[in-house]
Parts: sequence; C-alpha cells; structure tokens
Amino acid sequence: MSNTNFEKMINLADARLGTESIFVTDDWFADVNRMFQPEAAVWKEGVFDDNGKWMDGWESRRKRFEGYDYTIIRLGVPGVISGVDIDTSHFTGNFPPSASLEACYSPDGDPADDAEWTELLGAVSLQGNSHHLHAIDNDRPWTHLRFNIYPDGGVARLRVYGTPYLDWKNVAGEEIDLAAALNGGRALACSDEHFGKMGNILNPGRGVNMGDGWETARRRTPGNDWVIVALGHPGEVSRIVVDTLHFKGNYPDSCSIQASYVKGGTDAQIETQSLFWKELLPQQKLEMHQEHEFSSEINDIGAITHIRINIFPDGGISRLRLFGKISD
Repeated sequence: MSNTNFEKMINLADARLGTESIFVTDDWFADVNRMFQPEAAVWKEGVFDDNGKWMDGWESRRKRFEGYDYTIIRLGVPGVISGVDIDTSHFTGNFPPSASLEACYSPDGDPADDAEWTELLGAVSLQGNSHHLHAIDNDRPWTHLRFNIYPDGGVARLRVYGTPYLDWKNVAGEEIDLAAALNGGRALACSDEHFGKMGNILNPGRGVNMGDGWETARRRTPGNDWVIVALGHPGEVSRIVVDTLHFKGNYPDSCSIQASYVKGGTDAQIETQSLFWKELLPQQKLEMHQEHEFSSEINDIGAITHIRINIFPDGGISRLRLFGKISD
C-alpha cells in the first residue's frame, strides 16, 4: 500500500500499552510476545538457545501436517485500526509465505470459542527481511486480533497502527489525562527527536530509562525544542505533570505550554498554527530526575484540543500529563 500515513498513529500492539498474546498454536523457536516489543528487531550472530537459533520475533516450528499457525492477541487498549506493518526483519529462510489478520470486539473479557471474527486483512504475500505495510479501511473499534501465518515461520514485529477507542460518555465529569496515549492522545510533530521518540511522553506509567522518553540533540543554534500533542478529546486542563525522570545532565532548564482549540486543518498545518497559540502554562523552571506538578500556574483559556510543550533550550523529558475534564 502506498498510503502509509497511518505510521504516525499509535501502535496499538505495543507491549508498553499492555498488548499480549493470550493464545498461540506454536512458538517453539521464539516467544510470540517478542512481536510487540517497541524496539526494532535485532540480529544476534551466533546466539542459540535450547530450541535453536535465537530470533527476535515470533517463530513456530516447521509444520509437518496440514493447517497453519496463529496467535490471538489482546490489545492493551481497544482501538480503530488504520494500518499494519508485518515486519519480517532478519527472517530470511524461515519467514511465512503469507499472513492475514482478523479482529473481534470483546470488551468484557477474552473472546469465547464461538466469538465472531471479522477479516481486516485478507491473506497477503510476505517477503523475507522486509516491512509489509497495509492500510485497513474499517472504522469499528476492536479489542482482540487473530494473526494468522501460512503455514508456519517467523515474524519479527507486528505493528498495528490506529486510534485508541474510549467511550467518552463514561468519563464525563471525571478528571482524566486528556493527553495519554491510552486515551487517544498522540504526538503530531516536534522540532527534533534525536535520542528519544516524541510519542514516548504519552505512554502509561513512568519511563523505564532515558530511551523511554523524548530527548533532543544538543542545540547549537538559537531557539528551543518543542512537541505538538493532539488531545484524545477536547477538554479543559486543570493539572499538568512534566516528568524528567532519568534525565539528570540533560533535562531542560525550563518549559512552557501553549494551547488552542483547533477546528479543521491537517496535522501538517498544525505546526504553523502553533506559533500563535495562547499560553496555557507560562515558563516554569525544571529540575533533574523528578515529577513537576502545576495547577495554580495554569492560565484559564477554556477548552482546547492541541498543546505545544516548549523546552528551553533542549534536552529530555520522560512523561507529560494533562489532567482535566472533557468538553462537549
């Protein structure tokens, strides 16, 4: 598929969101849950375990009878799926010739044996050591996937890009993290992400290390670094948390946040618009390796849909939380 804009969306199959396999026909050579790791797959030359060559991904045995292998996956967050990347990196003589993807919506628990599965991606041909990007045209939310490989073999990573689904009626009136990835928040653009990806700042929990945050290169020119985030739902922000956990010699000196209620326009145009957004949080001093919480410092600018966090002049932050109540 040529349209791969979905790659900017959240990977719903990221282990950091809680995604895991709940059933697999066979993962003799390589644990099925390796497919959901956020890092790119690696090759370990000459590394073997009790079952054979160590591979970074899911790998089943060579099938000696009819049938095919599959795994049932519980997504960490329900979501509408826009595209997939079936990644066979480092699998050369042992990749499956084809694969397909089905989905089901079972919000009250794992699907029963008689659950109804919907085909999202019919069988597609695979090549070795390659990324296979396929757009998916379906606007329903899903909680579980069934990933089929024909007949056997190995897949390094399964990336499932889309938008988290939340029934917002259930959280009306509650304070909620409007920017959280699990609530549909997503990072749209940034000045630089040399050491750590911008989307990391919206992930659940606190960062596990510096690589699990957003970090820019050392700035050698005037200016400052920034990230633009689209909230999962319009809302009014009452509490902000900026966490510099693990950033000690490289945390930003200070930060500020601008915000706006954006109507229309594309993600690409947001960057230019952000120059003129109102100040939600005036510039605040930051310290190394700690959570900073702001509430009384926040300007009341009403409901917003997007924010831009500015860091001065550069550096890294681990997490950003924007707590508030949704607006109609």
